Amino acid sequence: MTDRLTIALAQMNQRVGDLAGNAEAILEVRRRAGDVDLVVVPELQLTGYPPEDLVLKPSFVRRTMEEAARLVALTADGGPALAFGTIVEQDGRRFNALVVAEGGRELFVTLKRELPNYGTFDEKRIFDSGPLPELFAFRGAKIGFPICEDIWLEDVCEHLAAAGADFFLVPNGSPYELDKDERRQTLVRSRVATTGCPIAYLNRVGGQDELVFDGSSFVVAADGELVVQMPDWDEALLVTEWVRGADGWSCVTRASHALDDHPADIYQAMIVGLRDYVGRNRFPGVVLGLSGGIDSALSAAIAVDALGPDKVWGVMLPSGYTSGESVADARGSADLLGIRHDVISIRPGVEALATMLEDAFAGEQPGLAEENIQSRLRMVTLMALSNKFGHMLLTTGNKSEMSVGYATLYGDMAGGYNVLKDAYKTTVFTLSRWRNANRPEGALGPAGPVMPERVITKPPSAELRPDQKDEDSLPPYELLDAILVGLVDEELSVAEVCGRTGAERPLVAEIERLVLLAEYKRRQAPPGVKIGGRNFGRDRRYPITNGFRTGN
Repeated sequence: MTDRLTIALAQMNQRVGDLAGNAEAILEVRRRAGDVDLVVVPELQLTGYPPEDLVLKPSFVRRTMEEAARLVALTADGGPALAFGTIVEQDGRRFNALVVAEGGRELFVTLKRELPNYGTFDEKRIFDSGPLPELFAFRGAKIGFPICEDIWLEDVCEHLAAAGADFFLVPNGSPYELDKDERRQTLVRSRVATTGCPIAYLNRVGGQDELVFDGSSFVVAADGELVVQMPDWDEALLVTEWVRGADGWSCVTRASHALDDHPADIYQAMIVGLRDYVGRNRFPGVVLGLSGGIDSALSAAIAVDALGPDKVWGVMLPSGYTSGESVADARGSADLLGIRHDVISIRPGVEALATMLEDAFAGEQPGLAEENIQSRLRMVTLMALSNKFGHMLLTTGNKSEMSVGYATLYGDMAGGYNVLKDAYKTTVFTLSRWRNANRPEGALGPAGPVMPERVITKPPSAELRPDQKDEDSLPPYELLDAILVGLVDEELSVAEVCGRTGAERPLVAEIERLVLLAEYKRRQAPPGVKIGGRNFGRDRRYPITNGFRTGN
C-alpha cells in the first residue's frame, strides 16, 4: 500500500492492423516513461482504432491475443505496470478490453460495456457488451477503468463509484469533431460531480482513413477543476503524480497546453488526416489538378503543410474556356508553395472526343455532356500521372458541391483522398483566408500567403463553358451552406430550414431534391477528413433509391 502513485499517460498514434508495430510503440513508450508505477495507453491501442470488420476475422483476433500475451510476458523485465487496450475473446464472444500487466503476468482485465452505435461508430456489429466492470486494486488505490463510451452513460461510473473507486483512468478513441473538446470536458465534469472521483481522460492522436484523432487528453480534479491539459494533434507522454490525502486521491500534477481555436483546429485535422493516409498507404506524394480556383489552392496548401513541397505536384489542365487569370493564379499558388507545377492542355483530348462522338451527338445542342467530358479528361490525365509515377491523386471538391451533385462522377470526384470532403464552401473561404495570414504549428509549408489574394476574392467558376459562374446554377454559398447545414447536418425538414434561414420554400425543396438525387455519386466518392457531426460516408447513410421528400 502506498499514498503516492506515478501514472504515465501516453497519448499515442497508431496504425490499424499493425499489431507488431503498435506493440513495439507501446513498449517504447513504457521504456521512455522510466521509473513510474503505471503506464496507460489509449483504447484498443494494440489493434488500432477503429478496427472495424477486422474483428470479424478469426485469424486477426487470434494474432491480437497472441500479441497481447507477448506484451504481458515482456512486463517481466521489472519495469512499470502496463494498461493497454486490446481484444479479448471469451467463449466465442469478442470484447473491446483493457488489460493491466506487471511482472510478466496479467493482473486485471476489464471489458467495455457501452458500445457506441451511432455516427461514425458501429461497435455493436463487431463486439459483445461486457458486464458492469469491477475496480482494479493497485498499490492501495481502487482504480476504475471505464473505456471511452462507458463514461458517456451514467451506469458504469456510478457502479464503480458505489464500489468505492478512488479515481478513474479512461482510455479513449475519440475522433475529432468541431467543438468536441468542450463536449468532452463538460461530460467529464458531470461524471466527476456525480461520482466525486477525479478523472483522467486519455485520447489518441493521428489519422485513420476518414477519422482524425486530436488527443487533447486531460485530467479533471474532484472539485471539477481542469488540472492537466495535454496537447492536441501531437503524441505526448506525461507522468502524473497522484497522492492520497484526507479527502482521498488527487492528481497533484499541473500541466497546461493551449488547444487550437477555430479554424486552426479544422486545418490541423486536415493536415493530420492527409499526412497519415498518404504515409501509411506508402504513397510517395500527391498529385492534384491546380485550376487557379480556391478549392484546389487550399487543397495544395494543406498537402504541402502535411507532406512538404517536394511531395506535392500541381498540374494545370486548361481547356478552351480556361481564363488567363486562372492560369496565372494556378502558377501563383504553385510558386508561393514551392511545388512542382506543370501545364498540360486538354484541348487535343476535347477535340478528339468531339470527333469520336460527332455522329452519336449529331443534331444535339452542346450542354452538360460536353462540359463533363472536360472534367473527365482532366481526371484521365491526372490518373495517368498517378499510375506512371505513383503519386496519389488528391481530390479537391468541397461539401457544398458534393451535397447538391455539383461535381462530375469519374471527373473531379475521382481520386484517392479529399481533405475538403466535409468542408462547406464557406469553410473553404474561411480556411484560405486564415492560412494566408497564419502558418500552423508543425506545418511543412511556408510562412506567409500560400495563394494569390485573387483566388479568394474572384467569383468561383468551374470554367466548363463561356463566362460560367457557380451562382449561375446555385444560390450564393452563404445561403446554400446555411440550407445544407439544416438539411444534411441537422436533418431538418424543408419547412424547418425555411424558418431557420428565411429562404423561399421552392428553393429549399429544390436543394433537398438535389441532395437526395446526388446520393449515388457520393457512394462512389473517395474518403476524406471528417470535421463535423454528419459527414458523407461514416455518419450519413442514405438509400440511393429513395422516394421520401420533406418538401413534397
